[in-house]
Amino acid sequence: MRMSQGVEWALHVLLTFAWLDDDEPVPSAQLAAQHDLPVAYLNKQLQALVRAGVLESLPGARGGFRLARTPDAITLLDVVVAIDGPTDAFRCAEIRQRGMGEHMPRSAFVEPCAVHASMRRAELVWRRELAAQTVAHVRAEADRHAPAAAAAVRRAFGRDANPATT
Repeated sequence: MRMSQGVEWALHVLLTFAWLDDDEPVPSAQLAAQHDLPVAYLNKQLQALVRAGVLESLPGARGGFRLARTPDAITLLDVVVAIDGPTDAFRCAEIRQRGMGEHMPRSAFVEPCAVHASMRRAELVWRRELAAQTVAHVRAEADRHAPAAAAAVRRAFGRDANPATT
């Protein structure tokens, strides 16, 4: 399965919000400019995150977007489902009943398809892992890899270099 690029961008934006570490809304145009993305493209991802309850949209001249939940309450699965939808990655088309299987008795197909069962087990493990990882985990890993990134993001968005809370 391949996730859309929208998932990656959404996670980078959520990491940005985690680094900003405040409740001030950020306009989509500013987020798009800082990530070198078209506003319309990013706005589509932001609206999907709003519908999923991950972001809040605040109207008005000083409006924009902000986290609706804390970074430790937003899972990677929340983001994948918000952007790419809840549909399973593997969809069994029962191809075992075509071709060579076309002339087999129906009794050969009473048990679930082994390919489908195997893929379903793998997808459940994948989804559990996504559900176990949060934006806070991503931030912690990013902080280890690039300790100065949070301060750089805060400066880029006109916030002071020190987080409001620790």
